[in-house]
Amino acid sequence: MNNTARQRILLSRDIQMDDFNSIETISIEGYVSAGGYKALDKAINELKPEGVIKEVKNSGLRGRGGAGFPTWRKWEFVAGAAGDEKYLCCNAAEGEQGTFKDRCLIRSNPHQLIEGIIIASYAVGAHKSYIYITESYRKEIAVLEKALQEAKEKRYIGEKILGTDFSLDIYIHKCPDKYVAGEETAMMEVIEGRAAKPWQKPPHYPANRGLYGKPTIVNNTGTLSNIPHIVLKGGDWFSKIGSPKSPGNMLFTLTGDINRPGIYELPLGITLKELINNCGNGLKNGGGFKAAFLPGNPPLTESQLDVPLDFDSLKEIGSGLGCAAVIVLGDRTCIVDTTLSFSRFRMEESCGQCPPCQMGTAKMARLLQKIEDGQGEMDDLVNIENTCSSSKGQGYCHLLSGDAFIVEGAVRHFRKEFEAHIHERKCPLQSSAGNSL
Repeated sequence: MNNTARQRILLSRDIQMDDFNSIETISIEGYVSAGGYKALDKAINELKPEGVIKEVKNSGLRGRGGAGFPTWRKWEFVAGAAGDEKYLCCNAAEGEQGTFKDRCLIRSNPHQLIEGIIIASYAVGAHKSYIYITESYRKEIAVLEKALQEAKEKRYIGEKILGTDFSLDIYIHKCPDKYVAGEETAMMEVIEGRAAKPWQKPPHYPANRGLYGKPTIVNNTGTLSNIPHIVLKGGDWFSKIGSPKSPGNMLFTLTGDINRPGIYELPLGITLKELINNCGNGLKNGGGFKAAFLPGNPPLTESQLDVPLDFDSLKEIGSGLGCAAVIVLGDRTCIVDTTLSFSRFRMEESCGQCPPCQMGTAKMARLLQKIEDGQGEMDDLVNIENTCSSSKGQGYCHLLSGDAFIVEGAVRHFRKEFEAHIHERKCPLQSSAGNSL
């Protein structure tokens, strides 16, 4: 990691769980006085669309929604697409277990996000943008509605922004409180008035055929919130934060068996050990570390505590960063019960469109429940492994594959604990703590 120093970019402070409801929202006056909307002025009057995309390319910014795809590639593709009708969608529907970073960004600094949306829309030529947000986020929706009205009154959105020919309307679109509704193509189905069901990809991707059949940029809240800082300070500045191939800061949602759960803004490349000890103040009750789940990926074990938390380092060990939700398990927490909780969640959240997903998630949850209930057999572990192997890569979205990665990884790393459940017909830990989710 080429820069371990913590620099505040997205949040003014870390947010502990107990502090969440006391987050104060920065007004437009406070945002402007701190330099807000200067990046928009620079983008429109100095850089122009191609210059904005160049700065984003120089920054190395990768999407903060899960896959870590280079942001500039999407933008360049949509900017170069034929036609004048293009869209931008900000995906603020965070349905993954253990994450609430988008809520913190919106509650604390909505104008940072709005400015990022305006700049991104300008760069690709979109004149209509949507903030797609979970309907249960009532406080965040109210914050956004007020901020959008403030920005409109100041002429940062609407007709002829900053006296130029660029115009943009931004709409809030509420979505069902369902995991699959946050998948980017399911999002477009919802905005167009249909059920939240993902598309099969390929052949169609949003960048070439998205909302209403037009080229569409989809970026998540964290990605777009970085844009004003990159434009104002330059891509080279941003590229020196974090790790070489994963520049910048990330908002890590740290929960589970740790002393200080919360949202921590850290440079990408921080290790799991540093995150747990320096931010989370270690394990609860002085316990030992068992595992850490980044939902949708195999669990990280004690031997991987020093692996840098960035897109490429985690990929090299067969895991992934995802949305940077880190759920920590202490050595007195049952791995079977926890894995069952993840699997049951995905079974319940399946939209039912893909038979492999509907059947595969149900089968994994059923077999894990059998073992947890003390009725498991050794053949059940083989059955679980075979189901995981045949499930990966199936389905229109990542829900089924994510379930398979979680379950397969848990069985691989903690097989002895699964076997003990089967042989002893109960949890060997004799713990009353339950799962950590």
